Amino acid sequence: MTVTGADILIWTIAALAAAGVVIRPFRLPEAVWAVGGAVLVTVLGLLPLSGAVTGVAKGFDVYLFLFGMMLLSEIGRREGLFDAVAAFAVNHAGGSPRRLFLLIYAAGTAITVLMSNDATAVVLTPAVFAAARRAKTDPLPHLFACALIANAASFVLPISNPANLVLYDGHMPPLAQWLTSFALPSAIAILATFAALRWVERDGLAGACEPTVEQPGLSAGGWTAVAGLGATVVVLLTVSALDIPLGLPTAIMGAMTTAVVCIARRVSPLPILRGVSWLVLLLVAGLFVLVEALARTGLIAALGTALSATAHASPTTAAWSAGGLLALACNLLNNLPAGLIASAAAAQAHPPRQVVDALLIGVDLGPNLSVTGSLATILWLAAIRREGEDVGFWRFLKIGAVVTPPALVLALGARMLMG
Repeated sequence: MTVTGADILIWTIAALAAAGVVIRPFRLPEAVWAVGGAVLVTVLGLLPLSGAVTGVAKGFDVYLFLFGMMLLSEIGRREGLFDAVAAFAVNHAGGSPRRLFLLIYAAGTAITVLMSNDATAVVLTPAVFAAARRAKTDPLPHLFACALIANAASFVLPISNPANLVLYDGHMPPLAQWLTSFALPSAIAILATFAALRWVERDGLAGACEPTVEQPGLSAGGWTAVAGLGATVVVLLTVSALDIPLGLPTAIMGAMTTAVVCIARRVSPLPILRGVSWLVLLLVAGLFVLVEALARTGLIAALGTALSATAHASPTTAAWSAGGLLALACNLLNNLPAGLIASAAAAQAHPPRQVVDALLIGVDLGPNLSVTGSLATILWLAAIRREGEDVGFWRFLKIGAVVTPPALVLALGARMLMG
C-alpha cells in the first residue's frame, strides 16, 4: 500500500472530525464537526464532488428510517403518550426505583428487538425521563438503561439495528440462520449489561420513589400515535422478512401518522417537523462522506487483506480480534461508518461466517463504551438534552468502561463456542 500526502491529509481530517464529534469543542453540535470534515475533504479536492454525493447517497435509507422514527416520537411526545406510559411505569414500580429500573430495561429490550435501537432512543427516552420526574427519583440510572439496552439488544433480530443492514451490505442472512448465530450471544449481552449497569448505578437506585401518580388518559391523538407505532412494528417485521430496506416504509408510517393527527386536530405539521433532530441527519451524512474519502486512500483494501490473512491462519483468532477491534473503532468513528468500512473489508476478504458474526457483535455491542459510539446513543443524547439533562463524554465512558467489556467478551465467547 503506497501512502501519499493526500492520503495522510484525509486521515488527519477524518481523525480531527471524529475527535470533534467526541469532544465537542466550544460545545458546538456533533454535526458541525462531521459536516465540516466532509466539506473540507471535498473543497480541498481530496474527494471529488461526485464521491461526496455517492457518500451521502449511501446513507439515504438510514436518513429515511431516522426521519420516520423521529416523527413518531414527536407525535407521541406532543399527544401525551409518554406521560401516560410514564405514569403506568411508576404505578407498577410500587415505590421502588430498582423495580422501575427493571421495568424500563424490559421495555427497552422489547422496543429495541421489535423496532430498532434508534426507536428506543427516540421513543422510550422521553417517556423514561417523564417517569423519573413523576416518581421523584434520579433520572440518570433509568436514562442510562435506555442508552445501553438500545445497543445490547440490537442483534436479537435483523431489524433491531440499522447497522446490521449496513454490515451485511443489504443482504441479511435468513432468520433461522440469524437466530442460530445470535440468539444465545444476544441474550447473554442483555443479561450481562443489566447486571453490570444495575451494580454501577446501585447508589442512584437506592431508597424509595413515589408509589403512585395520577394516570392521565390518552387523547385521540395519543391513541393515533399508539396505532402508528403498532402499525410500524408490523410493517418493519414484514419488510424485514421480505428483505426490503427499512427506511422508506418507516418514513411513510411516520408521515401518515403525523398527517392523521394534524388533519384530525386541524393543526399545522410545522411544529412537529421543527421537533425533528435535523442535525442528527446531517451528522450521519457527514460521517458517510468521510468514510467514502477514507475508502479512496486504500485503507479498506489494506484492512481486507489483513482480515483475509488472519482468518486463513486462524478463524477463531480472526473472530476475536476483528470483533474486539471493530468494537473499539465504533467509538472513534461511530458504528454506522465503522460498519461500512468493516463490510467493505469483509466483502474483499470473504472470511468464515463466525468472523462476520463477530464483526456484527462488535459493531452492535461495542458502541456502549462511549456516548458517540452509535447513532442510537447520539439520538438518546439529543433526546435528554431536549429535557434539560446532559451527559458528557467522560461521564458516559466511566459507565461504559465497566459495562461493555464483560458483555462483549461473553457475547463473543458464546458465538465462538457455537463454532
